[in-house]
Amino acid sequence: MSTIVIFGGTGYTGRNIAREAVARGHDVVAVSRSTPDDPIDGVRYETGDVLDVAPRVISNADAVVATLSPRGDMANRLVGIYRELATRAAAAGARYVQIGGFSSLRPAPDQPRFVEGDVPEQFRAEAVEGDATREMLVEDAPADLDWVFVSPAGSYGAWAAGERTGRYRVGGEVALFDDEGGSVIGGEDFAIAIVDEIERPAHHRAHIGIAY
Repeated sequence: MSTIVIFGGTGYTGRNIAREAVARGHDVVAVSRSTPDDPIDGVRYETGDVLDVAPRVISNADAVVATLSPRGDMANRLVGIYRELATRAAAAGARYVQIGGFSSLRPAPDQPRFVEGDVPEQFRAEAVEGDATREMLVEDAPADLDWVFVSPAGSYGAWAAGERTGRYRVGGEVALFDDEGGSVIGGEDFAIAIVDEIERPAHHRAHIGIAY
């Protein structure tokens, strides 16, 4: 049993990961700005600004999961916040799992990442900032930090929650597609993949993608 701290633990991704982790018997701490109306049994909730809460929850963590989005008051702050979380995770000897976006993946080996191409204007700022957090890990993460940056499939989110199947594929930084050319992963199956990676670490200081 591990202690898993999830930043953004009441959002779509964080909540799914928290539910999966606590169901497997882990101690789960979910960090968010406010307590949810429907808390998950067994999850401990810590509320407040992420940088205020981080010092008191990361020191005893076995794994830190970062699932924040560069929206609202987080816009233009995420690189600095994630650098702080990564530094504290390294000091605690905790695994660091950072959830990114599909646009950080490549369409094919040696091709530019999707974020470098034609991202719709309404999503561009978020995609660029999200990928900057990946660059921060690659270029500036503490040398002793065991990190993994995880991109979900292109069709992922509360609007495409899907049904739990218990299956998924893990790829590298090249996006995975199904036989019909789709890139899809359900919320619960993505959470299964994340908790599996925490329990059985298979990727270290690497960028991976999760899809069916």
